[in-house]
Amino acid sequence: MLLDAASLYFRAYYGVPESMTAPDGTPVNAVRGFTDMVARLITDRRPTRLVACLDLDWRPAFRVEALPSYKAHRVPGEPEVAPAGLPEEVPDTLAPQVPVLLEVLAAAGIATAGAEGYEADDVIGTLAAAEREDPVLAVSGDRDLMQIVRDEPVPVRLLYVGRGLAKAEHLGPLEVAEKYGVPAARAGEAYAEMAMLRGDPSDGLPGVPGVGAKTAATLVGRFGSWAELRAAVTDRSDVRLTPPVRSKLAAAAPYLAVVEPVVRVALDAPVQLDRPDNRPSSPADPDRLAALAERWGVGSSIDRLLTALAR
Repeated sequence: MLLDAASLYFRAYYGVPESMTAPDGTPVNAVRGFTDMVARLITDRRPTRLVACLDLDWRPAFRVEALPSYKAHRVPGEPEVAPAGLPEEVPDTLAPQVPVLLEVLAAAGIATAGAEGYEADDVIGTLAAAEREDPVLAVSGDRDLMQIVRDEPVPVRLLYVGRGLAKAEHLGPLEVAEKYGVPAARAGEAYAEMAMLRGDPSDGLPGVPGVGAKTAATLVGRFGSWAELRAAVTDRSDVRLTPPVRSKLAAAAPYLAVVEPVVRVALDAPVQLDRPDNRPSSPADPDRLAALAERWGVGSSIDRLLTALAR
């Protein structure tokens, strides 16, 4: 199980009231909500290996160089380097909670992983692509990770929690194909290609003007790869593109030439784990975990986590 840590603690922060505070009045809603989510995921899914994946760079240079608009709308003025584990600008009452929840993970003995210059999506994509033994389940509220689903050499699935854990969707190639109208045989890759064409305002991706999600899905279904689709734009003998669509794609040629590495999840990021990824049955540092529970008033959440680990 690969956890998109930032995606989950943002959801915890907005899903649990700030009235949940430590004894000194400091909000701990994200710590409690995140810890409870991890406990529930362990209880429900029983992973034998578990990694919390971190954003060490929420707006990587290689993506910004390719497409300067990438997440640019989220930057107030000049972008700054965020502390490890913190993606982009975060609410004032969330930022101090991130180091605490990372301490909880460390004391519990749950592995974390990151890659300098890369996002958590890339960490998840790299670990999933390298896996050859166990089925993989990524947990995230980020639609971009739908591109990692596959059946071989091991099944890779996404537990999409965009509408919350209670309404989580378990997605594999067939489900992604059915949901978005892309070919099931290469659903993950095709989803990424559809996203390139359609665009995504939340990430600053303009897409191809005049090409919506339905047209984008139809187009990627006609071609076996992104390179094949792009080649058809200049090959007027290729009847898989109608003249109006070819004109739209040709007009967006500069964008199409650079967008692929922006949207594709990296599969070769220099991922580093802080410890082996075996799910612990007991905490790595029980004294530290007890101290964190007392200091921050999150004893009930930590107890639930310990119960889940011990089962």
